[in-house]
Amino acid sequence: MSSRTTVADRSALRVLAHPVRSRVLAELRVHGNATATELAAALDTHTGATSYHLRRLEEVGLVHDTGTGRGRRRIWEASPERGPRPDPDERPQTADDASAAQWLALDYVAHFGDRARGWVQHREQWPQAWQVAGLEDHLVQVSAEQLTALRAELVEVLERYRRVGQGNPQAKRVVVYTCALPVDPPPRPGAAVGVP
Repeated sequence: MSSRTTVADRSALRVLAHPVRSRVLAELRVHGNATATELAAALDTHTGATSYHLRRLEEVGLVHDTGTGRGRRRIWEASPERGPRPDPDERPQTADDASAAQWLALDYVAHFGDRARGWVQHREQWPQAWQVAGLEDHLVQVSAEQLTALRAELVEVLERYRRVGQGNPQAKRVVVYTCALPVDPPPRPGAAVGVP
């Protein structure tokens, strides 16, 4: 990733670290194109505030106007990128960048919790064939390099399935969250890598 891209990603990260903006972007990504009025209704906020937040997201390239609206009725779409991902090999983040990244990560966890609760509460309304969806965890033992490879393989599988159901009337959109979290305690300062 170039330094220019990294700076843009960091700007996007700081803009996105806001409760309304993160939800607006999530709403557009999950439910598709919408006007500020439709987004305000879905998120229980005001149209004027939603329009302001859409413009801020547009400034950093996370959303854009589709150009298909009429008059002042703009129709917004999430940009195809997944969101800001500062390059860890670039210079260290500022304190503001680090705070924004942490807030966004915690907001993402809260958003996941909301979706998971919604599935648990409503899963019985789905046909039996769909009951394979849900929550599960798998414990693996890997090195840091193997964890990187594991995540890359999972992304590859998800990319393969991203549009596999298009055109199939039986296909439904499914969001797949991945969360690889170490369960062992972190290494002691000064300890050799891989030694608890």
